[in-house]
Amino acid sequence: MTPKLITHLRAHRTDAGLTQAKLAAAVGVARKTINTIENGGFSPSTILALTLADALGCTVHDLFALPD
Repeated sequence: MTPKLITHLRAHRTDAGLTQAKLAAAVGVARKTINTIENGGFSPSTILALTLADALGCTVHDLFALPD
């Protein structure tokens, strides 16, 4: 079984002062994609995770983690 990804995307997005829509536009995805990632319903691809981290000025490890 694949463990559920822990996401800190919402915290980093709000700290950056971005709405889901603005972050989505910045990385080229739909707002619903950001919403689904933040709610744990979707694990982003490596490329999207790297793009999100770049857009938020942090690392992928800052945004996502595996449970202990």
